[in-house]
Amino acid sequence: MSGDSQDKDRAGLIDRLMSPYHGDAPGASVLVIRGGAVVCRRAYGLADLEGHVAATPATNYRLASMTKQFTAAAVLLLEEDGCLSLDDPIRKWLPTLPAAVDPCTIRHLLTHVSGLIDYEELIPAGQSRQLRDDDVLRLLESQDRTYFTPGARFRYSDSGYALLALIVGRAARTDFASFLRRRIFFPLGMHGTVAYAPGAATIPERAFGYTSGGGCWTRTDQSLTSAVLGDGGIYSSIDDLARWDAALYDARLLRTESLRKAFTPATASEDPHVQYGCGWRITGETVWHSGETVGFRSVIVRYPQRGFTVVILTNRNAPEPYATALAIAKLYFADADRIRASQVAVGPDSGAHPLPESAL
Repeated sequence: MSGDSQDKDRAGLIDRLMSPYHGDAPGASVLVIRGGAVVCRRAYGLADLEGHVAATPATNYRLASMTKQFTAAAVLLLEEDGCLSLDDPIRKWLPTLPAAVDPCTIRHLLTHVSGLIDYEELIPAGQSRQLRDDDVLRLLESQDRTYFTPGARFRYSDSGYALLALIVGRAARTDFASFLRRRIFFPLGMHGTVAYAPGAATIPERAFGYTSGGGCWTRTDQSLTSAVLGDGGIYSSIDDLARWDAALYDARLLRTESLRKAFTPATASEDPHVQYGCGWRITGETVWHSGETVGFRSVIVRYPQRGFTVVILTNRNAPEPYATALAIAKLYFADADRIRASQVAVGPDSGAHPLPESAL
């Protein structure tokens, strides 16, 4: 069978895997890259139920915790520029933090071993205004404690990545969103991608998030934490993420040494089968990250040694698409299921969620 025929057959199988997203319901966009070529680029369902706007490959979804790979890349770029060191104490850049974080470095934040208190635990009752990254700093200023001594063990931390966004801004002498736009998005041609906070940016071809309940879909697009940028505030499309994926194979954005830091295990996570680099989870030969927030579920799974990537972006609260991404990979190489999958998709904004047995 020719390669074109095989890819056509696989596209049909992907359509079947994505059948829950068909029709007049919140949708999804799917990207498969092999050997530098896009071999599947498809979209399903609706980006906007109220406006009956179909999802397309250019639709921009909130990436949630997939944002962390971009936050980490921004830090690594500034290290290359000589503007900061990964071993800088974070109080060098954020001196209003309490003494309890004295041992904590930028490297600790990147690799989730800071022990910082989860800022969502600190949001005051009755809070109605959306938090921003600087609000996270103010909440942590009141906590002269950590869960454990920085560096002692792994604990996934949205607080750490919110602080990294502030450090990027101070080291670069600009705001975090502008730095991403100038140093990452525009150079790579990711013109639809944006770090979004209401009133500070607009999102072209935007998908809105939805939650299922009572037999219908309800728009649940924003929460109190949706405007915190460093841990989860980027919107992007599969078309733009194809450009991002390509840049992770050469030195067009980050030097080889910086890419090595991003993809080298620094710590083990809550799951013994998953390790963490800088903004990336590492399982077997895969580097990946999921994203989960109100109304959105997404994942990127990369097999760098094979030049193979699957991206699934969705604008609904369920299901978690990691298992589907692994199933798509198996369509392209039969031994994909021998790569030990994590039993838990760890790292979304609101904690760990069990995967179905079919993902294992």
